[in-house]
Amino acid sequence: MAPHQEKKLAEERKYHNMQNGTKASQGQWGRAWEVDWFSLASILFLLMFAPLIVYYFIMSCAQYQCSLTAPLLDLLTGNKHLADIWNRTPMLTYRAAGIYSLWVTFQVFLYMSIPDFCHKFLPGYVGGVQEGAVTPAGVVNKYQINGLQAWIITHVLWFANASFLHFFSPTIIFDNWIPLLWCANILGYAVSTFAMIKGYFFPTNAKDCKFTGNFFYDYMMGIEFNPRIGKWFDFKLFFNGRPGIVAWTLINLSFAAKQRELHGEVTNSMILVNILQGIYVLDFFWNEAWYLKTIDICHDHFGWYLGWGDCVWLPYLYTLQGLYLVYHPVQLCTAHALGVLVLGLLGYYIFRATNHQKDLFRRTNGHCRIWGRRPEYIECSYTSVDGTRYHSKLLTSGFWGWARHFNYTGDLMGSLAYCLACGFEHILPYFYITYMAILLTHRCLRDEHRCSSKYGKDWERYTAAVPYRLLPGVF
Repeated sequence: MAPHQEKKLAEERKYHNMQNGTKASQGQWGRAWEVDWFSLASILFLLMFAPLIVYYFIMSCAQYQCSLTAPLLDLLTGNKHLADIWNRTPMLTYRAAGIYSLWVTFQVFLYMSIPDFCHKFLPGYVGGVQEGAVTPAGVVNKYQINGLQAWIITHVLWFANASFLHFFSPTIIFDNWIPLLWCANILGYAVSTFAMIKGYFFPTNAKDCKFTGNFFYDYMMGIEFNPRIGKWFDFKLFFNGRPGIVAWTLINLSFAAKQRELHGEVTNSMILVNILQGIYVLDFFWNEAWYLKTIDICHDHFGWYLGWGDCVWLPYLYTLQGLYLVYHPVQLCTAHALGVLVLGLLGYYIFRATNHQKDLFRRTNGHCRIWGRRPEYIECSYTSVDGTRYHSKLLTSGFWGWARHFNYTGDLMGSLAYCLACGFEHILPYFYITYMAILLTHRCLRDEHRCSSKYGKDWERYTAAVPYRLLPGVF
């Protein structure tokens, strides 16, 4: 090893040791520094079983018509053995590997090589180079925001192919669904492992690394806060938004094409799932600059939780409604369809309006009106790792006066609408609302633990002013 590299590593190790000895009062906030037994047990469970859960859901649809209980009953009664199920599972193919490699390469190209032009002609859209939030070490990163542009280019090419180019069938994703699952797993594990190695040996910013001393926790939750290659390739922004979320709407379109191929029509339930989830995806990319201020970018380090989760968990389990409707086409009555549409749109409105209120409040530093009145807020302050003192305001007006995470309430309403579009014959489509309820409740608790460490007594004042988390008067 070269002398200058040894010196750099020695300095970084010294810094890490200093960091692990720093008291919370000096500005520790963000990811955990110490791992209790419950956290470790939870992480080991997820590392072992999350990939099996994804496989079980996809296999249940492919082999058991989306029944979640039939595979277990077959195994328990001896009708089938694990080897029988595994042997019927499609393996990795050269075709799937080629499709997936081309897909990821194309998304990297769109992310890195084409500066955003949408902000130049779309009123209200914020794209191009934008600044993120202050990291725990006091760093402000810059990002190239061009997700909406990537989504538009990708979908224009998709529809051009489906309409007149005909290079491949619109059902290509469904037809290679399980072989593509193995590709996604390979990428998810590869990028997570690389991120951990990078955090130890060549971090982008050593001051924003955290080491607990527990291998499994560090692998799962990540070491580096913002791992990057070069100036612009940011792991968190790329994998959180691309390739998984860009693919979300393409996956649903492929499922709709397969439903039409198999059953001769696209049902209104499939159309509803495509529309409502399409709105969610478009909202994500329209507000990608705002996303830089959310928990994923502002607080989570990049590890297996985000790397594998964005590559596998998101595209495979967030699209279960469309997959289910391929195997079980549901034609909803008018009242049911309208109810689902209204619930989904109302949930989206609450989700977006709530986030808009906070964004407006931040951008104007409180000099604005929410619901026709000057906003109320709690003055607070916090200290970054480098000792810099920052001041902030916690909004207590509008939807943020109803509950501390009312945007999550709208998100849950939309999630429920996706599931209700699938009818009531099977429980599989309802995994999504169950998972989102657990995820968002856990996020509430994580966020509030982080904010309590960050703001101290100011946070106690805030929770006294806004006592409920998700449901006013309930929780």
